[in-house]
Amino acid sequence: MILPGKLQRMRPLSTIFLVATLLTGCATPQPLTSTPQLTVVDTNGVLPPPDRGDLTAGDRPALIGPLDTIEVDVFNVSALSREIQVDASGRIAMPLAGTIDARGRTAAELAEAIEVALRQHYVRNPEVIVNIKNSVSQVATIDGQVNEPGLYPVTNQMTLMRIIASARGMSEFARQEEVVVLRTVGNHRMAGLYDVAAIRRGAYPDPAIYANDVIIVGDSPQRRLFRDIIAASPLLVAPLITILN
Repeated sequence: MILPGKLQRMRPLSTIFLVATLLTGCATPQPLTSTPQLTVVDTNGVLPPPDRGDLTAGDRPALIGPLDTIEVDVFNVSALSREIQVDASGRIAMPLAGTIDARGRTAAELAEAIEVALRQHYVRNPEVIVNIKNSVSQVATIDGQVNEPGLYPVTNQMTLMRIIASARGMSEFARQEEVVVLRTVGNHRMAGLYDVAAIRRGAYPDPAIYANDVIIVGDSPQRRLFRDIIAASPLLVAPLITILN
């Protein structure tokens, strides 16, 4: 027979056991092993240096969008060279060239469109160079359990791990195995589910992130349960520290 006093003393111990079990399940690391996509070098081995091609990202065209700032240089016609902000509808306006749709074009494609427009207004053999000075349209959104959710610029080298790092990493309640990337492809909404812990182990490559992607980092109920137990039972902190040490 369990006396009431003993029962009260057993409840904190059972709660400590539950929390310790949760922590053990969350903290158990999986071993790093070689796969067809990953070669694990042992402690006595040396990682080889990367090739030159490994140090550069694959070509990903930078597209011009609304409110981007571009620099237009017309060779030998300094009066036409200028810095222009694309308007909210994705268009620019230039003397002699008129209004040109810049949205969704690369810098080289827009330069060619400006040259065509200038030829139509009697500018002989125009040579135009366009550079993207500041892009606000090429961004991805990251939300959920990260420390600084928001909009982040997308470059050739942007990947899932890089944008999480840009957001100052995952929060304490993040669920690493539940990271969703939402993307529109051909007017069709698609979603990919990723496991960041598996990517860190090298189980599969770090996926590329593109402009207009939305990344959502999931929430871990187990971590919240642990926080709530500690908050509700301050007397458990000392026994927990003893168990964990």
